[in-house]
Amino acid sequence: MRSMKKEGEWLVCHLQAEDDAIPIGNLLREGWKLPRKQVHLLFQHKEVLVDGAPCAQHTQVREGQEIRMRLCQPEPLGLDPASETVPILYEDDHLLIVNKPAGMLLHPTEPNHHLTLDHLVSGHFFRTGLQAKVRHVHRLDQDTSGVVLYAKHAWASALLDEMLRERKIKRTYLAFVSGQMAKGNGKINEPIGKDRYHATRRRVAPNGDSAVTHYEVKERYKTATKVECRLETGRTHQIRVHLSHIGHPLLGDELYGGKQDLIRRQALHAAVLTLAHPFGGELVQVSAPLPLDLLALEKKLR
Repeated sequence: MRSMKKEGEWLVCHLQAEDDAIPIGNLLREGWKLPRKQVHLLFQHKEVLVDGAPCAQHTQVREGQEIRMRLCQPEPLGLDPASETVPILYEDDHLLIVNKPAGMLLHPTEPNHHLTLDHLVSGHFFRTGLQAKVRHVHRLDQDTSGVVLYAKHAWASALLDEMLRERKIKRTYLAFVSGQMAKGNGKINEPIGKDRYHATRRRVAPNGDSAVTHYEVKERYKTATKVECRLETGRTHQIRVHLSHIGHPLLGDELYGGKQDLIRRQALHAAVLTLAHPFGGELVQVSAPLPLDLLALEKKLR
């Protein structure tokens, strides 16, 4: 995918050599992965312009031509904008990456939830004049801090969702776990399912969904270990379940057997997110520093 510039309600790009002699409708559907229905509506409403003029789906395009698509029409935010700000780690015309604080819900699960991360992002959109629905690409548990990715328009959302399904968005976490881990690194490949005896808990289960976590020890303490975890899959509570399963629950994670004497929430932080930009392909790698409570925990452990 080539780079796309946003100009008001339009996304604009210039075609490259590999686009020569391709019908523009095919390019949008097959090359650029726009949904078939959306492509139909764009041409029906004359919202695809080649060098400034409306075109038909069969129009063959060539290198150097300018393509404009009206894909950023104003949308309702969907959530009341919060006045509180959220730390922005990266932003462009298509993506927003923020640093979620621990203890905050990512999105409202009940009508009385009015201060979630999505509300903070809605506030950012409102203050910057972006009239777009709030679309998070992945989730974090309420008590997990760190990097969260948002899409700023529907096409970006569709491309990022596909990248997530194809495991092309890499997420790295830092965890502080109980006990000294003997192995320096390893792979936990255990399916995860619901716990029939507890509504919110998950467990390793033979008939569960496949789940793979890679881990690497970063530092050992007297009674704990700092571990870096990389996910191949994104199951609910995956890191918490897997590390508890091998006998090293997260510190503070009472639900999965972690002690709360040093910290009152699970000691888990989404530290790094890496992806090839869906528009242009350049590497985007964003890091979120350890929050103060985990820095304090690290100091205590040392």
